[in-house]
Amino acid sequence: MIGGSELAALRPGERHALAALPRLSIERFRAATLEAVQAGARIGALFAKPLGDRCELFCVLLDGASGRFRVGVCEVARAYPALTPDCPQAHLFEREIAEQAGVEPLSHPWLKPVRLRTVDDAGFAPFRMDGESVHEVAVGPIHAGVIEPGHFRFQCHGERVFHLEIALGYQHRGVERALVGGPTKRTLPLIETLAGDTSVGHTVAYSQAIEALSGRPAPPRAEALRAVALELERMANHVGDLGALSGDVGYLPAAAFCGRLRGEFLNLTALVCGSRLGRGWIRPGGVAFDAEPARAAGIRERMREALRDFHGARDLLRNTSTVRARFEETGVLARETCEQLGIVGLPARAAGLERDARHEFPSGAYHLDRIPLATWTGGDVFARARVRWMEVDHSAAYVADRLCALPQGPVRAERGPLAPQSIAVSVVEGWRGEICHVALTDDAGRLGAYKVVDPSFHNWTALALAMRDQAISDFPLCNKSFNLSYCGFDL
Repeated sequence: MIGGSELAALRPGERHALAALPRLSIERFRAATLEAVQAGARIGALFAKPLGDRCELFCVLLDGASGRFRVGVCEVARAYPALTPDCPQAHLFEREIAEQAGVEPLSHPWLKPVRLRTVDDAGFAPFRMDGESVHEVAVGPIHAGVIEPGHFRFQCHGERVFHLEIALGYQHRGVERALVGGPTKRTLPLIETLAGDTSVGHTVAYSQAIEALSGRPAPPRAEALRAVALELERMANHVGDLGALSGDVGYLPAAAFCGRLRGEFLNLTALVCGSRLGRGWIRPGGVAFDAEPARAAGIRERMREALRDFHGARDLLRNTSTVRARFEETGVLARETCEQLGIVGLPARAAGLERDARHEFPSGAYHLDRIPLATWTGGDVFARARVRWMEVDHSAAYVADRLCALPQGPVRAERGPLAPQSIAVSVVEGWRGEICHVALTDDAGRLGAYKVVDPSFHNWTALALAMRDQAISDFPLCNKSFNLSYCGFDL
């Protein structure tokens, strides 16, 4: 049991009446949150909801040991004592609160904007160093190819990076605001494009939140197919990333193999729903497409062939000494840093943390079927690559087994009305890491507020810290080893 006993406790798939949430003073809210974090919980979401001339602060804490969510709420006016000085993982959430709600977290160390309002008036002075042989390198925000806008400002001494400042949020997408008042016909297209390469992960998280609010879970067969979809999405992206890492060090054999194989794994998803990204497959109440025995057998056979070729590429990658020399001890992220900043997903597991929502907060088919946890201890590019290829094998074995024994029954249940004045929290392990959706309804049972925390929101800071004391020429390799989302950050 975690600390913060004054906070409300929720299990995955449960809804809670907003009126039943204990309203705490800011002092009690702050103390309960810090107590829970010190006892091992981490911040899954921290956001403000306007309430006339005041705001309600909501904090969702996740504790893997108990498998529960803790929710705290308090009212604040224009300022409150910041959590960040005592809880570094709150730093980005509180900067976002200041930017979006105009509420100042007092004593926050650096309230620079999270999402830039204009290109010319950023509203803060970038960090800079002075001294002999110190220079600054600015990259972006416009990049070559199809990469989305992001600005990287390096403070260097010679070739060594002392500090990397990352500025994102140039698109001002406003997706969370657009979700208010839903569900409507445009809600699902918005959810499926929160982060395009994580369409399945975000749609599963949304569907679980809606099902909790309506009190109608998906049928067992649908839950199993959702798990298959999540693991297919994980395999496709991990294989693509391993190919991109190979390309960043100029090792073309593995780059060429994995570039092709990513398409093969994406095509497995398209065999079911017609979309390589899984759009249209997941729906509240279940799934829109089934995997009949013949189709399931075809997926298993094609996956077996793709996996055989992937193992050849993987062995080339891990057995080539020049590749290992570039991967090992590059972009090291310490376990202690991950714990302090609440880093999630693959970077955390590559630093030795057993942090995986499929194990900590199992939902759907993961209640009964446990995938082995893939971890490593180096915290470097090699560790992040190794966790990727371990997870490809684990996911492939799971998909093959699950498609052989899908539960009988329907694949979709009718969705009922959403409970008014309620809250539901959904956490899903996407391929990058932990996805957290928090849904609040109004008096009419419509979405009154919707908070999305993509794993990239937690992990962009990890990239900046991994680059410290690295050669600036290692940035493309380090960046790709995290492969974080720009659009998943800019919501």
